[in-house]
Amino acid sequence: MSAAEAHAAETGRPRLGLTAIILTFNEELHLARALSSISGLADEVFVIDSFSTDQTLEIAESHGARVLQHAFVNQAKQFQWALDHAPISGEWVLRLDADEIIEADLADNIRRTLPSLPQDITGINLKRKHIFMGRWIRHGGRYPVTLLRIFRRGMARVEDRWMDEHILIKSGRTITLDGGFADHNLNDLSYFTEKHNRYATREAIEVLNQRYGFLDSGSDSAGRRTSRQAAFKRLVKEHLYNRMPGALAALLYFLFRYVAQFGFLDGREGLVYHVLQGFWYRFLVAAKVMELERAIRPVAHERELVLDEIARLTGLRLQPQAPARHRP
Repeated sequence: MSAAEAHAAETGRPRLGLTAIILTFNEELHLARALSSISGLADEVFVIDSFSTDQTLEIAESHGARVLQHAFVNQAKQFQWALDHAPISGEWVLRLDADEIIEADLADNIRRTLPSLPQDITGINLKRKHIFMGRWIRHGGRYPVTLLRIFRRGMARVEDRWMDEHILIKSGRTITLDGGFADHNLNDLSYFTEKHNRYATREAIEVLNQRYGFLDSGSDSAGRRTSRQAAFKRLVKEHLYNRMPGALAALLYFLFRYVAQFGFLDGREGLVYHVLQGFWYRFLVAAKVMELERAIRPVAHERELVLDEIARLTGLRLQPQAPARHRP
C-alpha cells in the first residue's frame, strides 16, 4: 500500500486523483512544510530534484514522495520534463513550489470541488499571496496573484520560456478557487537578491528573444490559455513596458505599485519588498538587457553566434541536452 493509500485508509477520505509535482534543489528548509501542506490532499507526489547536496532527498522520501533526478536548465523545461517522464497516475496535476504552502481552507475547498467538476473544466486557478520578511504583502498589485496551478493530466503544457513561464491549457474551461495559497520563502535578503539577480538574467534573455527571435520558444502558446490575470500582465509587459526606456519603465512601474496600488500600506517590510522587487529588480533587468544587447548586436544576423555569445556572458546553456536519473 502506498503512503497516499495508507493515509486515505487512516483518515477515511477518498482519493482525489491528484498528483503533486515539486521541483527542488537544496530545499531542506522548505520541503517538509510544503509536503505536510498537501498531506491527505495529493494521492501521489513527485519531487523532481536537480541533484541536491543537502537533506532534500531524505526529507522527500520520508514523506512518501517519489524522487526523480534531472539536470536543471530552467523552471519551464524542468516541469515539462516531469509532465513528460514522471509516471503520473492522477487525473489532476498540482504544481507546487517547495517554498509554497496549500493552507487548510484551500485544501478543503479542493477536496470538495475536484470530484464534482464536469469534464469541460480542465484547469483551476489559485490565488497566491506573498509573505515577505514575515509580512503578507497585500497591496501594490501583489494580492491576489492568480495562477493556473491545477489541471487535468494531458490537458496542459508549460511555455518554453526562460522566465515568467505559464501553464497553458490546451482546451476546456478554467475556474478559480478561494483559499489560502502562500509563497513564503524563509531565506534572508541575501538569498532574495541573489535569486532575483539570476531571474533578471533570465528575463533579459526573454526580452531580447522578443526583439531578435533567437530561441525556439513560445510557438506552442497559440490557442492555449492561462489565467486572465497572467495573460493580461504578459500583454502589458510585452507590448507596453518592454518598449519603454528601461530606467523610466522601472521608475513608473514602482510608482504605480507603491502609490497608485497602495503599496505604501504594506509598512516597512512592504517598502523593502516593493523597492527591491518593484524597482531594483526591474532596473536590473533593463541594465542586463542593455549589456547583452550591446554584445549580440554585431552578430545579431547569425543565430548560433547570438546563442554562443549569450551563453558566454551568462553561463546559461540555451540549447541544453540534459541527462536524467531516477532514484532507486
